Amino acid sequence: MKASSLFIFFSIFQHIVTAQVSLQGIGLSYGAYQVGFDHYIKNDQTRSYIRTNDFTGKVLPRPISISIWYPAILKTAPKPMTVVDYMRVLKEEEEWEVLPDNRILDWFYYNNSESNKIHLKETVHAQRKAKPSVGKFPVVIYAPSYQASSAENFALCELLSSYGYIVISSPSRGTGSQRLDGGTTRDLETQARDIQFLIAEISGNPNAELSNLSVIGFSFGGISNVLAQMMDKRIRSVICLDGSVRYQFDNLKRSPYFNIENFDVPFLFMAQKQIPEQVMQEDNIDSSLNSSFAFFDSLTRSNAHYYRFNDLTHVYFSTMGILFADRDRRQDKSDSAIMKAYRLMTVYTLNFLNSVVKEDSIAKVFLAKDLIKNDSRDESIEKLSEKKAVIVPFTFQDFHHLALKENYQFLPALYASIKTSHPEYKIEERKLNTLGLSLLFRNQTEAGINVLTFTTMLFPESSNAFDSLGEGFLIVNDKGNAIENFRISLKLNPQNQNATERLKVLQK
Repeated sequence: MKASSLFIFFSIFQHIVTAQVSLQGIGLSYGAYQVGFDHYIKNDQTRSYIRTNDFTGKVLPRPISISIWYPAILKTAPKPMTVVDYMRVLKEEEEWEVLPDNRILDWFYYNNSESNKIHLKETVHAQRKAKPSVGKFPVVIYAPSYQASSAENFALCELLSSYGYIVISSPSRGTGSQRLDGGTTRDLETQARDIQFLIAEISGNPNAELSNLSVIGFSFGGISNVLAQMMDKRIRSVICLDGSVRYQFDNLKRSPYFNIENFDVPFLFMAQKQIPEQVMQEDNIDSSLNSSFAFFDSLTRSNAHYYRFNDLTHVYFSTMGILFADRDRRQDKSDSAIMKAYRLMTVYTLNFLNSVVKEDSIAKVFLAKDLIKNDSRDESIEKLSEKKAVIVPFTFQDFHHLALKENYQFLPALYASIKTSHPEYKIEERKLNTLGLSLLFRNQTEAGINVLTFTTMLFPESSNAFDSLGEGFLIVNDKGNAIENFRISLKLNPQNQNATERLKVLQK
């Protein structure tokens, strides 16, 4: 019996035709880096799991199947990977490791046609377990569609890696077993937790730069990644490839982790083409799906971009959809148009990442240009909306977030930088003093003294600031600096009883 069919948020009966596509025909323009690929399994010991086909009901730690693409140095005589290598990843993630390769297509969603068999033999851009390039590279997490493989969009992942990104992904998998519940709030919370697991996993990679972490999600992954950002502020930008956040906003709002004010990062949404009226009627689809986008309309804290790709139906936002999915003659464009549109999708994804992650000026110019200047066929893609974040006053919490990233060092330079971009911001002495003392009492003495020293620089007339710094030096048994700061405090306020008592003891 075949495995369950791939779930997409709405079901469209396929009036199929044979597709004529290839990886080479997509025509991706790769970057300067070679691409390595690795795949392995890690266990999440905090969650339990039962394998679907293990009828003993044995409870295991939840396995996380991980795929990583990374900038690499290839061997002199590399053994090229082929598409079937990625399909074997799918086989393992579906818990059908024993399935023969010649059954992969008809077992997992796709037509076992001659053209699809040819795709399995196509050479891909990555090499298995190649030597990583030297240096630090920003991290992108890819969240796949409902019940889909970590490798479903391998061409996009390879492309980003060739331009100097580490891309990490895990499959869309249920909470306690391989199958999801049907797209429930629990399902999207589970995938959001998987994204957090991947952040922890890649943190141990010596080449990973996590200060500008991004998440790309396709379909159901494009609602889970939105929730993940609301849960985890380490995620600094979000891309949705026709994400379900456009169609299942109410599902997202049911999560206790939902908070629209927390979504305050750059956001790129790329939507599928308009669904034809015939398809709407025959497949009983709500016609508002073509026009409404309540989540985007609700955004106030995000610089957000919303595009529509007029030659892509939903499934063709993934590599495996491009190669293997049957065409729907009611609405699908020609194969050449679909491949071109997919290529454009990767171009906009790359430029968005380069703009917000690498602060690349060329990418910023690209995104700012009129679409007619960017693309030879202006009707193939259109910008539907763009939002600028409402300016929110800079707060002490924002200052602390930046100071923590710098390990509480170079605070004068950090504050000068903040004042350049937020000239209205004035730091509060009381909060700065409280932070310094709190760090001291948590045995982060160096950080605490740094903060309190900075406080005396900003408030040189504050007796209390020098008194607190004196306490800091006393904690680390630096009596000389303790005496000096208590004396300054007492000079500024002769009524400071604490400084008087401290000096009596220290000067004996």
